[in-house]
Amino acid sequence: MRRGEKPVNLEVTEPVRVEALDLDAQGIARLTPNEAEIEQGQSGKVIFIQGALPTELVTYTITSDKARFSKAKVRDILKPAVFRAEPKCAAFGVCGGCTMQHLDIRAQVAMKQRVLEDDLRHIAKVRPEEIFRPMGGPTWEYRHRARLSAVNRSIKKGTVLIGFHEGKSSYVADMLACEILPQHVSDLLPELRKLVMGLSIVDRMPQIEIAVGEPADPHSDDPKQNKPVTALVFRNLQPLTTADEQLLRAFADEHQVWIWLQPKGIETVAPFYPETGKLCYRLPEFEIEMPFKPTDFTQVNHMMNRTLVSRAIRLLEVKETDRVLDLFCGIGNFTLPLARKAKQVLGIEGLETLTTRAKANAEHNGLASKVRFMQSDLFEVTTETIASWGKAERWLMDPPREGAMEMSKALTQLHLQKSDLLPERIVYVSCNPKTLARDADILCHQAGYTLKGAGIVNMFPHTSHVESIAVFERSKVL
Repeated sequence: MRRGEKPVNLEVTEPVRVEALDLDAQGIARLTPNEAEIEQGQSGKVIFIQGALPTELVTYTITSDKARFSKAKVRDILKPAVFRAEPKCAAFGVCGGCTMQHLDIRAQVAMKQRVLEDDLRHIAKVRPEEIFRPMGGPTWEYRHRARLSAVNRSIKKGTVLIGFHEGKSSYVADMLACEILPQHVSDLLPELRKLVMGLSIVDRMPQIEIAVGEPADPHSDDPKQNKPVTALVFRNLQPLTTADEQLLRAFADEHQVWIWLQPKGIETVAPFYPETGKLCYRLPEFEIEMPFKPTDFTQVNHMMNRTLVSRAIRLLEVKETDRVLDLFCGIGNFTLPLARKAKQVLGIEGLETLTTRAKANAEHNGLASKVRFMQSDLFEVTTETIASWGKAERWLMDPPREGAMEMSKALTQLHLQKSDLLPERIVYVSCNPKTLARDADILCHQAGYTLKGAGIVNMFPHTSHVESIAVFERSKVL
């Protein structure tokens, strides 16, 4: 037990009213302050209650008790919230993935929008001129990429667990289905248990990565051509035996999946059976087909990605005469659609493996003459770096969770130098509202930009993940 903690599993029968919800989907309640707290000018102790929602009256069981706050799980809901929903997944409350299933999807979206607005207001000290309408899409069976853990429990439990981790735990959840995976992938979970149990390296197969691509020909009458392509990457820490290989081939034939192996690092990932195949997703609005490997970074929600790309390019207001920079370009998700609109596009990415894939995708789509890709560390950017890229009227940035702080600082220096290298308009796609707000603070208060608009993209329904999009425009000099 850590210093400052008290015994756990204390049942509290005195009802408390839940006031708010945090991004871990824990209800936040505050106890009435005692006399000592009042004398010291303190408010009552905060209780974070798993399973409780704002406006609800609940009793709870304390699981962790510290001096300034306690953590608890809901015991009885005496007055449920009007926006409470019935969780669809049997693993809800155990699996750490979809912590918001008990909250109506409309309330989830409103909460994420509020998080974005609050972060912009409190961290960046700015308000967007326009709040974009939230972008939403399918709320179930949307996840086309996933990394599942495999744990051998055959000694005590007689099976292998394959699934996501339990909430804030290294343990793997005991799950036989997953409602956010496509149905045909969810149905594979029990079958994967049997498969791994039958392998000689059952203790040395810790991970299975799943990637689902679009059908080879969605308009074909041939069932093999119009069904999704599903790749499974098995992380095999020891070589397979001949019997193991036979089991994997039989599994691939029976379930019509494409099996890959990863014996060591990511560079060792290679197809096992069948030896050839094709994974891709499409952006029909721009007549783009994007082949990818199962371990390439792609958006997990194909439908929402189509919507996001379309919205981002509209907001960038690209003209036929524009040169555009796509920063953190990956395999060309935004770069290639931009090339359909702009005169020239430069995609920049930190990993050479991704720029190599992006170049191949540009050739695949007949856009090699309008697109150039280069590898560069976008977390170490100076004004000289930007000058080497050349002037571009419009930028699109899609950084990882760390954001684009060095980029924003370099733009500030260019602003102070009154440089003509500054883009007129920036569309910033973010997967972390706090780093977006931090960068917005720099762009708006130091680099001479105005936040024209911002809004959320509900890319990951039922989770606390907040994806968003923001538009910055150079302020007019009077």
